[in-house]
Amino acid sequence: MEEEEAPVDGEVETPSTAETYAAEAMAADMDPWIVFDSRRTPRSEFDGWLESNRPSQVYRFGDEEGGVSPVGWIAVLGPNHCPSGGDVMGLQESWEKLLASGRPVSFQTVKELALNHGVLTGKWLMHLDSGFKLDHAWECVARAALDGKVSLVKVSPYDPKAEGKQVICAYNQNFTDENEVIRLDSVIRATGVKCPLSYKPDVYTYLGIYRNNRWKLCPTIYESKFDLECVPRRSHIVNKVTNLEVT
Repeated sequence: MEEEEAPVDGEVETPSTAETYAAEAMAADMDPWIVFDSRRTPRSEFDGWLESNRPSQVYRFGDEEGGVSPVGWIAVLGPNHCPSGGDVMGLQESWEKLLASGRPVSFQTVKELALNHGVLTGKWLMHLDSGFKLDHAWECVARAALDGKVSLVKVSPYDPKAEGKQVICAYNQNFTDENEVIRLDSVIRATGVKCPLSYKPDVYTYLGIYRNNRWKLCPTIYESKFDLECVPRRSHIVNKVTNLEVT
């Protein structure tokens, strides 16, 4: 299971530890990615690339006998994508000092570290069953990245051990800017994606804050549920730190 995975409402959590999720995430990041970089690759090649790399058909661990390498992620970089800045090593050093000091760990202390070191990116997560719906949702958000509406999107390849679930991640630049987070939700919903979404700051990923972590922090800070009954249809977004609905 990729580190981005999170249980949906009512799902029983597995006993895996945060450290297990962290190790799996690091392994996926280090394995080769399949990337369409719209800054360098002609748009005319996108449809063929998309068809050749459907996430439900790309295997996380490849096929050793067939000579197929493992794949960490499948990603599309938008035309305005620029690598996220920030001092990740400095962030992790400050984190170790914080833990050694014995000070309580809370969302606010982690946010403070993120601001101090400029590690501010985050992502909305879409957890879907492998198959047609996943491939369709991926195509929708991938095209939004191609059109410059999202800077980076990625999807986990098929992993038989992940209980048939895969995850799509759509990124923004600043998790502390609530309006920016809400705008990205709107972009995702405009593509036709209606499943529940959860939002995770990258600082949590870098510091090993996953499900079942020892600080008892929830690993996501927003959740979005699409209201099909409301006219006009819209998301209901809850800030999980404050437990208040975002308006």
